[in-house]
Amino acid sequence: MSFGIFGRAAGGAVLMNKIGAEGAEAGAFAASVQRHLMNDVGVSPAMARAGEWMRATAMASRDRLGERWVQTQEEDVANHARRAYYLSAEFLIGRAMSNALAALNLDKDFAQEMASVGASAPDVLESEPDAALGNGGLGRLAACFLDSLATLGVPSMGYGIRYEFGMFSQRIADGRQVEVPDNWLAQGNPWEFPRRDVAYPIPYGGWVDHVEGRPVWSPHERILARAYDMVIPGHSTERVCTLRLWRATALDELDLAAHTRGDYSRASEARSRAENISWVLYPDDSTVQGRELRLRQEFFFVSASLQDIIARHVREYGTLENLHEKAAIQLNDTHPALAVPELMRLLMDEHDFTWEQAWYQTERIISYTNHTLMPEALETWPVGIMQYLLPRHLDIVYEINRRFLDRVGKLFPNEPELLRRVSLINEDGERRVRMAYLSIVASTKVNGVAKLHSDLMVQTIFSDFARIYPDRFTNVTNGVTPRRWLAQCNTGLANLIDATIPGNWRCDLDQLKRLDEFAGDAGFRQKLADIKLANKQRLAAYVERELGFSIDPNALFDIQVKRMHEYKRQLLNVLHVVQRYREMIANPNADWQPRVHVFAGKAASAYRMAKLIIHLIHDVARAVNNDARLKGRLKVVFLPDYRVSVGEKIFPAADISEQISTAGTEASGTGNMKFALNGALTVGTWDGANIEIAQSVGLDNIFVFGLRTEEVEKLARQGYNPSAWYEGNADLKAVIDMIGSAYFSPEEPDRYRPLVDALLHRDQYFLLADFAAYVETHRAVDLAYRDRDAWLTKVVHNIAGMGTFSSDRTIREYCQRIWKVPAR
Repeated sequence: MSFGIFGRAAGGAVLMNKIGAEGAEAGAFAASVQRHLMNDVGVSPAMARAGEWMRATAMASRDRLGERWVQTQEEDVANHARRAYYLSAEFLIGRAMSNALAALNLDKDFAQEMASVGASAPDVLESEPDAALGNGGLGRLAACFLDSLATLGVPSMGYGIRYEFGMFSQRIADGRQVEVPDNWLAQGNPWEFPRRDVAYPIPYGGWVDHVEGRPVWSPHERILARAYDMVIPGHSTERVCTLRLWRATALDELDLAAHTRGDYSRASEARSRAENISWVLYPDDSTVQGRELRLRQEFFFVSASLQDIIARHVREYGTLENLHEKAAIQLNDTHPALAVPELMRLLMDEHDFTWEQAWYQTERIISYTNHTLMPEALETWPVGIMQYLLPRHLDIVYEINRRFLDRVGKLFPNEPELLRRVSLINEDGERRVRMAYLSIVASTKVNGVAKLHSDLMVQTIFSDFARIYPDRFTNVTNGVTPRRWLAQCNTGLANLIDATIPGNWRCDLDQLKRLDEFAGDAGFRQKLADIKLANKQRLAAYVERELGFSIDPNALFDIQVKRMHEYKRQLLNVLHVVQRYREMIANPNADWQPRVHVFAGKAASAYRMAKLIIHLIHDVARAVNNDARLKGRLKVVFLPDYRVSVGEKIFPAADISEQISTAGTEASGTGNMKFALNGALTVGTWDGANIEIAQSVGLDNIFVFGLRTEEVEKLARQGYNPSAWYEGNADLKAVIDMIGSAYFSPEEPDRYRPLVDALLHRDQYFLLADFAAYVETHRAVDLAYRDRDAWLTKVVHNIAGMGTFSSDRTIREYCQRIWKVPAR
């Protein structure tokens, strides 16, 4: 039996059958994999399983990326580069293998050689766990940005937390979400480099004295932040970006005296308390203990990152006077907002800067990205908990606020109410620090993430600050990396594009615009249809493997994958499914368009309403999927434990992308971009980046419905009465009554009473007002889907119009408008 160049033939000789320079590189890589398999994994090629091949291949890939990584750092130091530092509580990286192999131009060789040793390349890739460093769009955006930073050659680093466990793995038991630990590091992480010489003390608590007119913080606790680096390769370049993650450990991990006297719990108490900080992503903050842990997390990674940035700068320049010329720090939402007082503290308390000198640096280094328009979602912290954990930082925040309000008072002397509205301390009820306001006051620039979001940001939640800082606000529309979200997850479509428009569209997504000229080509459209069907078959096989029932790949796949939240309006989608179900059982012999409705997403563990919606989806699925009257023409699927690797199967398979948030609530969205890039047509509200997608692909190639932002605001001002909409629409009333009855939950008749009551008496996201338009839009979708040529023409225009939604474009705009950092 021949094992190819990854394995050994019966006689033991390594077969080297590659030709030329590329073949030599592939052969050398194969030999490296085999060495790691034998020496580090400890198994022979003949006995190796998929996971063992994965680890050996990862190590061999890391060897090559490590060389590029060292060279990248040396270049940045030699060029005295200004660096961009991206601080984010989440980096939803997903699996790294496919990306690494593609960046090294070894993906095709890998697939061929796995086949030659009798292994399945997909199985090897599937054996890699997802890096569970994030939860949703915020973290996936950060991961796309790292890919683009490397690809564009931007001197940069990402900073975050090395969570031992992700947010949670989602299991479904009797239709209910159950959270279980996501131990993604159980088998180690072959992609990381522990930096054992990089560690910083992180202080907490204690008190602040004033000695000779200077504040002196005496913390009562210190822990240690240890660095672990992950390499993020660029494409069509030798550049590699660094993601530095911090792990929390105790300064003294063992109380030997306590251990000696047999008090083993106390002996390890300091270690356990420290390690809790980097143990789990987003601890439940519905308790005092959870809130304290979350604040400790946020300060932990911010302090470690800033100490690291300062230490690097001092090594390179010997002074901090020019720090603002060489460092640009981006806050990804407000989780890293403590960077503001911490940078001030480090400069003043550790490096003897005056207040004025430190503030001059801070407001030229830091910038802030806002991700929400909902006031209730803007992060705040009780003054009491900050006083307890970070007393020095609270003092600094107070002083920032005093100076800021003094300035505002001079600019607007006759508006005392303005001072109350913009104060960094909310004095209404429990005194709280407004982290978004703190970020704005200290930032060079504040950006939204889609044009509508950025416009509304300065018209609504931050309108006062826009008056005070008229040049501070800007827009940088989000994007996604085409390497992962087309080239790697949809190889059939990528190969078709390669054959149709030769060129490096992977690094210049605007080239997709050339596909428009093939929209009328019947042969091209048929190839596109065949690729979509193959992707749907792949998803159908995954559904059958995971859930144990079949779905028809020839049906229309209508998909909504998002974090479960009321404003995302998964419930509106369910209302439509129930309405369709009612119509079909009333007229089962009609020529119904077969549909598969796919849902995926996690609900925060304490978010009762979102978890109830998940339960409803499962109960509706149970009724629909087992109703023989439907003849299999309607199916409902909830895919549990949504993560990047599942998304890579879902996005290429979708016919319809559900982007149905209430107008004015979604900052941008990136799922909408991934779906459209893979040829799904959007059903969406005029919200977030849906607007820019519509403008880019053409209004005829997207299905827009529902109230616009100004209409939502007008309806709210007039006094929205959801019960009136319920009484005024017979179909809507029947749907809600069906959910409120025992039809879907005979074992618990009142299970969905909270959902029904919320809709009829509150409906804060206007589901009932948009229901009729949403149902009618889906009737139009059915008709459009039956005209296959017209539908596929729309698909082509969607793909062709997605060039502007590359994260490469996004990062170039950050570099030009905010960071003033070069990009190629």
